[in-house]
Amino acid sequence: MIIFRYILKNHVAPFLFSNFILIAVLLLQYLMKISDLLIGKGLSFWIISQLIIYSMAWMLVLVVPMAALVSTIMAFGSMAQNNEIAIFKATGISLYKMMIPPLLGSMIVAALLIQFNNNIYPHTNHQARLLLQNITQQKPTLSLVPGVFSQDVQNYSILVRSINPETSELENLTIYDYSDPYKTNIVTAERGKIYFSKDQKKLIMDLVNGEIHESDNNVREPYRKLIFEKHRIAMKGDQFSYQASDFGGQRGERELGASEMLVIVDSLSAQRNNYLDIFKEKQKLIFFPDTVRAIQTSREPSSMKHVYLRVKERIKNNQNNLTTSLHRLDANLREQNKYWVEIHKKYSLPFACIVFVLIGAPLGTMTRKGGFGIAAGISLAFFLVYWFFLIGGEKLADRGLVNPFWGMWSANFLLFFLGIFLTIKSARERVTISFDWLIKLIPKQLRNTEKTDVDT
Repeated sequence: MIIFRYILKNHVAPFLFSNFILIAVLLLQYLMKISDLLIGKGLSFWIISQLIIYSMAWMLVLVVPMAALVSTIMAFGSMAQNNEIAIFKATGISLYKMMIPPLLGSMIVAALLIQFNNNIYPHTNHQARLLLQNITQQKPTLSLVPGVFSQDVQNYSILVRSINPETSELENLTIYDYSDPYKTNIVTAERGKIYFSKDQKKLIMDLVNGEIHESDNNVREPYRKLIFEKHRIAMKGDQFSYQASDFGGQRGERELGASEMLVIVDSLSAQRNNYLDIFKEKQKLIFFPDTVRAIQTSREPSSMKHVYLRVKERIKNNQNNLTTSLHRLDANLREQNKYWVEIHKKYSLPFACIVFVLIGAPLGTMTRKGGFGIAAGISLAFFLVYWFFLIGGEKLADRGLVNPFWGMWSANFLLFFLGIFLTIKSARERVTISFDWLIKLIPKQLRNTEKTDVDT
């Protein structure tokens, strides 16, 4: 038990470290992708933090299996490098027994990841989608440039000739108010200050020492002029501040748990049975035996022509109905496959944690390197293969070319048998994977310098 705890302990730190590094890489890529949606919106730190937290859910689903592979290669590679694997084998502990702790740990991680996929991941995906919709609908923050009219506020045109960036005070303002279609108000002020109301729905502008020039567009009369010392204008400003909303409609397949999607699949299956019954009924009526028999018994040319046109029209209508029914059946099958893909994915990705342990343990003993670089490089190669099968299987399953089960589980089966093969081969004989061929890629001058340094 002490040896098992020691082996498992060697996996914990690399596993947590790998999760942190991989999530950081995916998060940086994600933020660069959506940066255009965030810049210039005046979003608070809390809103951006919410978006990051919600988005980290789908990253965690992808990262955990890969982190299991990285940590296994690092742990067994480090033990092989320190000759601990050889010592364990000399004491009668085979590679199979050494793999028991990480396999049990991967099973626990897979079980927790399944619960996460069905209970937490759908909710965070839904919240992330709503948050992105709210951010997308929000307009950029109000930008006032000295000497340039700003028309960001609806029904207002604002000109500021000087802005103090430290105090946010405005000087020499001219405001055209078009909120009343029958009147035009021109407001001038020496100084002013602009800010949002407490509910973030109004844009308030406090003006000092100015004039209001009011004219009626329909009546040719002298305009009114009002002089003020203090004046406040409340403009509609909810388009410049973040407003949370509860819209979103029906949840997509990635925003539901497996049990909820199974209910939808059952209803789609019942709907498909109804479509099949309708299709069979329409298929029987395509030739219209009674109408054809009427053609055969009729001897009048006009009657024959009339009946023939009726039959031709009915056959054409039935062909259109059959085509429509086929389209309905095809759309129904695609919809079912879409949900089945997500159902299988919620279990196939966690199962990959177990598969990657089977691959990582023998690879770690073969490479005899426990560094993060070697482990990450090997893991990336295997994960690219896994991801290629997963994405390809998903696309083929959505189009109905492959069964969703095989589309989502083929990569697991392939790597599972590969892991069994590598484990047996590594347990029976000592196999070492050398990376000396990489030295050939280094220029000769650098290689000679390295040798000289070593000799001295």
